[in-house]
Amino acid sequence: MTLAPGAAGVPYWRLSGFYLFYFALLGATAPFLAMYFDHLGFASARIGELVAIPMLMRCIAPNLWGWLGDHTGQRLAIVRFGALCTLGCFSLIFVSKTYAWLAMVMALHAFFWHAVLPQFETITLAHLHAQPARYSQVRLWGSIGFILTVVGMGRLYEWWSLDAYPYALVVIMAGIVAASFWVPNIQPQVDPRRPAGEGFLSQLLRPGVLAFYVCVALMQVSHGPYYTFLSLHLEHLGYSRGVIGVLWAVGVVAEVLMFLAMSRILGRYSVRQVLAASFLLAALRWLLLGSFADHLGLLVLAQLMHAATFGSFHAACIHFVQRTFGGRQQGQGQALYAALAGTGGALGALYSGYSWNSLGPATTFALASLAALAAAVIIATRLKEEAA
Repeated sequence: MTLAPGAAGVPYWRLSGFYLFYFALLGATAPFLAMYFDHLGFASARIGELVAIPMLMRCIAPNLWGWLGDHTGQRLAIVRFGALCTLGCFSLIFVSKTYAWLAMVMALHAFFWHAVLPQFETITLAHLHAQPARYSQVRLWGSIGFILTVVGMGRLYEWWSLDAYPYALVVIMAGIVAASFWVPNIQPQVDPRRPAGEGFLSQLLRPGVLAFYVCVALMQVSHGPYYTFLSLHLEHLGYSRGVIGVLWAVGVVAEVLMFLAMSRILGRYSVRQVLAASFLLAALRWLLLGSFADHLGLLVLAQLMHAATFGSFHAACIHFVQRTFGGRQQGQGQALYAALAGTGGALGALYSGYSWNSLGPATTFALASLAALAAAVIIATRLKEEAA
């Protein structure tokens, strides 16, 4: 079934349902994947490598699948195929728990998992073609899925062993598959204001666009210690797994509130201003997490800053990519965003894995703060207001 834009309205709940399950999986992996590998007995360097592998796949897969989606127009078929293969490949985790086997499972399932979101973002924006400000209202259900998962799994692993962890991920992945078959298909409209012959590269080389993508990578580098070691860091400071889950949820609740406000914020402030503020708050957040996480009040404040370090940052990035690239290059534009985020995330996971024991949490997070600060300087000086 293919809907013409606006023919039957926006399929709000179908789009939202997919985001709910997709980011529930992120909620299961971001706080608990490193904890699971620690449970299996791996050292911090090996944990950093295993967490980095899916992020490295994010550097490769989105561009390949984005090119395929732009050239075939079969974006929803790619989403469904990617979801099925993600489930099938991850199920191989039940065969063995050796480092080499887990590395292969991480690479295989991530190759297909990272094919899914950039194509689905393009489908969502096509459904919202006349109402792009509603993107945040749809995307917030992903945040809700994340919250439900981190709180539920945090409590679950206070009662049960982490041996149950892979089974929980398989259930969530099956939900992604089911949700992908519930979403109606649509084709992005070609922007009539942009010449049909203007290609992806020419759009990429427009003023400020490359600077934007560099800053995307730097922001994800800065998130390396957060996504790889925050849960272990807090557990070592004496916080229970249930409390850790709630603390992750606090950050995502702040993110949801930010998504609800983003249409008004982007109507009042430029993308450059929103991104610069997001980077500066990220730099402060990492310093708080690295040096003051033993103070609950400051830890909660740092988690509330997730509203900026992910919420406003991601919404502004999606807005920028949509306005920069025409309908024929939307898939590649979103894929490059995902790929450079993956590159940065992989570098962040790797450096934090190697520095965590040798330099300590405070220094590891301080390096993350420097990366976010560098992004703030670049975006403030290189991104032109009119490019947004």
